[in-house]
This record gives sequence, structure tokens and C-alpha cells, in this order.
Amino acid sequence: MEKVYYFPKKKIKENVMKIGKYSLYSIESGSFALDGGAIFGVVPKTIWAKHYIADDLNRIKFVTRNLLLVSDSKKILIDTGNGTNWSPKYSDIYGIDYSEHSIERSLKEVGFRSEDITDVWLTHLHFDHTGGSTKYDGDKLVPTFANASYYIQEDNLRWAREHSAKDKASYLPDNYEPLYSAGVLKQNLSEDRFWDDEIEIIRVNGHTYGQQLYKISDTQNTILFGADLFPTTSHLPLPYIMAYDLQPLITLQEKRTLLKIAANENWKIFFEHDPNCVLATVKETEKGFQVDEKFNAL
Repeated sequence: MEKVYYFPKKKIKENVMKIGKYSLYSIESGSFALDGGAIFGVVPKTIWAKHYIADDLNRIKFVTRNLLLVSDSKKILIDTGNGTNWSPKYSDIYGIDYSEHSIERSLKEVGFRSEDITDVWLTHLHFDHTGGSTKYDGDKLVPTFANASYYIQEDNLRWAREHSAKDKASYLPDNYEPLYSAGVLKQNLSEDRFWDDEIEIIRVNGHTYGQQLYKISDTQNTILFGADLFPTTSHLPLPYIMAYDLQPLITLQEKRTLLKIAANENWKIFFEHDPNCVLATVKETEKGFQVDEKFNAL
């Protein structure tokens, strides 16, 4: 049976995990809504509706949850949420909501400001992962984190600029071209695997080309930032693959490979979009991969 750990409410600053030289903070940056059929692909609504309540437009509410890594010399933010550069029309379509959380308020709650961020690691350039990377200064779009370098896989930037009719709506140039113009968008090459002793870059290509996951580990703990390979705990079973994925069979193999390692080595997966779970460990059973222990805080 799945084991669930519930923590008493406390200040976010107390919910900190230490891995190597880094202190890790979960940063809630808002919520939005996506079509349930698109989120769960071939899995029918009669199954996923047991776990998620859709609105009258068949949308499910998800969060954007980012990860902040703080050392003596670095303050690294992984992904930036949806941002605020939305017209009323598209804000309504995607149910963009900052009434409970925003990236600025969440950073402030743990004692930091946007100006403190030294590095922004973007898993990929879909709007719900990089929308908060830019903001308006008057009528001009500028980097939100003025003192940061931003990092993306070279292949993902190339694909964002070329894309396809299938995923055109996911790549919004206002979220990343101002970064390139400002000279702060750095491109990781496919052979770049390690940031330092604690952080490994894991490149995956099923959801989109050149998505980069981050494995943060020391001798005691390992966290895998799941991004859109594992957006929620419901996406741990192998057939649960989003209709947004460009190469679903590649996603299937990537999930199988990483989940087997995660189960064997007791990794905790960090879920960027799950409204009910921050972290979980994984177990492999006769019925496939499932949640083992679930945590609602770091």
C-alpha cells in the first residue's frame, strides 16, 4: 500500500532539504489548467477521472512548482512557471492563476528576491516552464532575473525556433528570445552532463527534443527533477504519456529506464505539476511502477 507522509503546516523556510553544499527549497509559482485528455493521452477519462476532477471545459488544475538550490556562491532556480505575459484571452483559456502563489512571493517567503538568483536552469522552453523568465519593463520584455545566466539545451532552443504545427502553441518567443537578445541565454551541449559534484544533467527527447532533467545527489539523498517526463505522480505508470509528447515511444523507454534506477537506488522524484505531491519514491511491482512513499514537502 502507498505510504503517505503529511507534514504539519509550518513556514516554508523550514521545509528545506540539504544535499551536499546545496539547500533546496520548493517554490510554488502559480497554477493553470490543461485539458485532461491531453494530459493523460491514451488513458481514458473513466480511469483518470477517479483521481482528478475536471471542470466543465474538461480541464484539470495543475501547479507550477520550481526548485531553488542555494549554496554559498549560487542561487539556482529550476524553471520559472507560466509568467505574467498573458493576454486576457489566453490567460482565461489556460486558467492562469496567481491568487495563492507566485514566484516572487514564494522567493520572498524563503528570504530571497529575483535579483538574488544567479542561474536559471530551464528544462525546456514550453510556456509553463519558461514563461516567468521574462517580464515587461514598460513596453519592453526583459529578463525577470536580472543578474542570472539562463541555461537550455542547444537542441531545445533550435526546436523552439523551428517547432512544428503540433507544438507551435507551446513555444512562445516572448518567453525566450529576449533572453537570447540580452546575451544571457547559454546553450548546453548534449555532452555536458555534470554541473558540479552534486548535479547531473539528464537529457531526454520524448516529450520534446533536448529536455534536460536534473539529478541532485550526495551520499545520502538523490532528487530527480521530473519536469515533463514525470509531471505528476499519475504519470509514473508507463502508459500514462501526455498527448503533447512528440515521440511517445521514446518517452516510454525513457520512463522505463529512469524509473528502474529510481526504484533500485531510492531516488525521490520532484513533481513540477502535481497539485497534491511534491516528492515521491518509486517501487516496481507486478503491476508496474508505482508510488512508494509520498511527501508533501521537502
